Amino acid sequence: MSLQDRLLRASRGRVLGRLAYLALKSLGVEFPRSVQWAAPLELAHGAVGLVVHARTVIGSGVTLMPGVVLGRSDSWIPETAASASGRIVVGDRVTVGAGAKVLFKSGQELVIAPGTIVGANAVLLESTGADEIWAGNPARKVGSRSA
Repeated sequence: MSLQDRLLRASRGRVLGRLAYLALKSLGVEFPRSVQWAAPLELAHGAVGLVVHARTVIGSGVTLMPGVVLGRSDSWIPETAASASGRIVVGDRVTVGAGAKVLFKSGQELVIAPGTIVGANAVLLESTGADEIWAGNPARKVGSRSA
């Protein structure tokens, strides 16, 4: 278990949570405490450069590689209380490859279905089906996982 994995678990705590969050941030991992996630969650290779949107929901058995961004595709539009909707939902057993970007538009719920693999440096802009493999820019389905 990496230091980043331990700090992520500690960031859930009431007393040391804020300190753990700041320590993660200093190590290059932006993972807001508002993110809902289930264990086990692996930040592979320390996941340096990881950026996760505050309203993201992450299932169990997920692996996030370095340089991954889970965020908004229209971030130039200011979010107001009225327009603050949309999120990314990452299903169980998902792997997001190094440098991949998963981007949703305001008001959209982008779902990465259970068992999906998002390839390295892919730019995923739409929801996936279960056990699919997505790659490219923009990402498209290139295969399926065998059960």
